[in-house]
Order: sequence, then structure tokens, then C-alpha cells
Amino acid sequence: MEIIKAVLLMLVLGGLIGVFLGIAGQKLYVKEDTRVEDVLAMLPGYNCGGCGNPGCAGMAAKLVEGSMTVDKCRPCKADQKEAIKKYLAEHAQA
Repeated sequence: MEIIKAVLLMLVLGGLIGVFLGIAGQKLYVKEDTRVEDVLAMLPGYNCGGCGNPGCAGMAAKLVEGSMTVDKCRPCKADQKEAIKKYLAEHAQA
């Protein structure tokens, strides 16, 4: 009889914790800004550091926040630079 009580107690506690986590997941949900990943995909991906950042991910983050221009990326071709500028102009605020 003790084992049945213990199993039922664990089922109830598991159910309550599951409901709590489900509600907390909906209430505390933060929408992710995908602009950094999008700009990172447009960069050449050499991670050369020629722009002064440790890699392309750092440059993508600075491009999205507006503290750097895409012209600092030396290996980036002109059409890629224009595509990034156009994307950032269209997606200024996420």
C-alpha cells in the first residue's frame, strides 16, 4: 500500500510541476531576434577578423545594432554588401 501512495504522490507532483512549467513557458516566452542569424548567413563566413571583430558573428551583431557598417568587411563582395544593406534597411526594427 505504501508503494501505491508513493507512486500516486509522484504522479500528482509531476502533473502539477508540468502544468506550472507549461504556464510559465507561455507567460515568460521571449521572441528571439533572428536578424543576427540572417545577417550572419549573408556574410562570407571567413571569420578573418579583418573588420576588427573576432569573427563574422560579432560583426553581424554590430551590424544589427547599428554600431558598424558592412563596408568594414573586406572579403565581402559588393553584391553581398548591397544585399545586407537592403536587408538591414527593410528590417530595421524586429
